[in-house]
Amino acid sequence: MLDPRRLHLLRELDRRGTIAAVAEALTFTASAVSQQLSVLEREAGVPLLERSGRRVVLTPAGRALVTHADAVLERLELAVSELAGAREGIRGPLRIGTFPSGGPAIVPAALAELARRHPALEPMVQEIDSARVSDGLRAGELDVALVHDYDFVPASPDTTVGQVPLLEEPVYLATGGAAGSAPATGPAARGDTLAELLGPWATSPWITARDGTTGHAMAVRACQAAGFQPRIRHQVNDFRTVLALAAIGQGAGFVPEMATAHAPGDVVLTRLPLFRRSKVAFRAGGGTHPAIAAFVAAARTAVGVTGGTSSPALR
Repeated sequence: MLDPRRLHLLRELDRRGTIAAVAEALTFTASAVSQQLSVLEREAGVPLLERSGRRVVLTPAGRALVTHADAVLERLELAVSELAGAREGIRGPLRIGTFPSGGPAIVPAALAELARRHPALEPMVQEIDSARVSDGLRAGELDVALVHDYDFVPASPDTTVGQVPLLEEPVYLATGGAAGSAPATGPAARGDTLAELLGPWATSPWITARDGTTGHAMAVRACQAAGFQPRIRHQVNDFRTVLALAAIGQGAGFVPEMATAHAPGDVVLTRLPLFRRSKVAFRAGGGTHPAIAAFVAAARTAVGVTGGTSSPALR
């Protein structure tokens, strides 16, 4: 009989690439992970791993077993969700991940709704970049998370994660008229292309999110699509800082509509033909867990979604 806990380790090795990374993520020692994978090989009766230089890689049998591991672990999540639904009331800790701009814009209203409907639930919030959410969910660090993707940076398919759409919002170009900025531009005309809107800022400094984030990748790829490589001066993840820097002429930057509510008076915001889509993510099979379903409902209430599957843009 194959042990699901060892199947989980094999799947994490497939996703993370090294035994050391698996050990760090799951708070094991590397030797303990190696020992458990060796036991799994004996249970399977065929080699699952092979050496490749100083690393181990999955054999064809190992990769095939990971596909079955995904299905087995999803069924276990479904079982846990069903058992939780049999208990009276929704209670206990709920570990929630959020991208930074989702913190002030969505999370407080969602938590207020949760407290009103399910006072015994104990939400615990931590900021996390959307690119790290899948790892956090699989490792059990998170139960549910707000995630997003952008045009030019679509989310990678991931069979280990389920998602519910939340909202779609336009992205704006933030610039300023202070000394050192490029010529000011006004609101976008209907049908303006990305090249027309970003072109005047091609030689200006740029403000992007930190390297390795989805926001950084979106900014670079959007500029490249407009025909130039951005000259990045500042890297900050806080959109309030992006707006403040843009307002004093320190560069041009991208901000989603959610972040523009408290923009400085000196900043110029130009709507772009780009969008950011926010979703609620959870482990595959976990969407029916009462606590997760309650958070999804609260998040949808927080952004004004009353039903259906579409994601209206913020207005």
